[in-house]
Amino acid sequence: MRVLAAMSGGVDSAVAAARAVEAGHDVVGVHLALNRMPGTLRTGSRGCCTIEDSNDAWRACDKLGIPFYVWDFSERFKADVVDDFVAEYAAGRTPNPCMRCNERIKFAALLEKALALGFDAVCTGHYAKIVRDAHGNPELHRAADWAKDQSYVLGVLTVEQLGHCLFPLADTPSKAEVRAEAARRGLSVAKKPDSHDICFISDGNTRGWLAEQIEMAPGDIVDEQGAKVGEHEGANAFTVGQRRGLHLGQPAPDGRPRFVLEVRPKDNTVVVGPERLLAVAEIRGIRVSWAGLPPVQAGRGEEFECTAQVRAHGDPVPARARLVGEAHDAVLIVTLETPLRGVAPGQTVVLYQGTRVLGQATIDAARSLERSAGVA
Repeated sequence: MRVLAAMSGGVDSAVAAARAVEAGHDVVGVHLALNRMPGTLRTGSRGCCTIEDSNDAWRACDKLGIPFYVWDFSERFKADVVDDFVAEYAAGRTPNPCMRCNERIKFAALLEKALALGFDAVCTGHYAKIVRDAHGNPELHRAADWAKDQSYVLGVLTVEQLGHCLFPLADTPSKAEVRAEAARRGLSVAKKPDSHDICFISDGNTRGWLAEQIEMAPGDIVDEQGAKVGEHEGANAFTVGQRRGLHLGQPAPDGRPRFVLEVRPKDNTVVVGPERLLAVAEIRGIRVSWAGLPPVQAGRGEEFECTAQVRAHGDPVPARARLVGEAHDAVLIVTLETPLRGVAPGQTVVLYQGTRVLGQATIDAARSLERSAGVA
């Protein structure tokens, strides 16, 4: 196949490209310039998409003997990921920018351009697996190494996109093996630290960064009964489940810590309460998509069994789900058999059956065991 290898500048994408070359594919490497400040350098393991990463990607392609290009997607990235991130926080929701980047950049804009140029597939260093069913339809599954599994952030991919994806690291048992292979191949990124946190907030200070993007205004922090217990400098900087940085003026009656239960941007209020009120029993999801063919029951509006995961490295819990409505207005109702703690509007719920990813939805509201929580 003609394969376009997305080269982030890290060890995973470098080894994935090397395996694609070794498999006999005609491979071309491309680095996506997403940062609008190309001279930026990463600090340790923070940040990505910098000039340093571009150089590392070029060196890897040079070692592999494949062509290398840099594509400037910075404007698209700002509009579809960064601006979306700011807008979601401004609305009191907690977005996942990695999901949006995979959905709108790496497997939408990039794949669209790759297909237009005659490539058959896009290859990335994600830890996930594509399996074909008995009829040849692609399914997304967890990787062999569950500790590194990235199927959650790929849950936004459609069946059409999965048909053009290549994940060479799918069956690799550990990240240590990937690094060892990179060293054997003479790739300079073998010991490069993994990037973490939000790539466009290189210092990791999300609250400080948001304060520069959103007009923050002081407001009240109230308990679950509505009584004022403190003040904040901007409700948009808080997220459900947060404990640190509340600076409450009075302790809870039982002396236990308080957690953010809800963010209400309309009246600039943050609601806090005891940890037990974070336990969520039901999730309402919008913008539903299926990573492959949907369950038969979903098409009939019937309930089906699954497991639900709401964080990239969170534990999946047993659940039952059903689809209400049709097409773009469909709502996914997920009933959790084991309550999850601190589910926030804006997060993504990904459904599984065994190792297979069924699909995902953006959380619009969550109902706790003891109180109603969600978008105000």
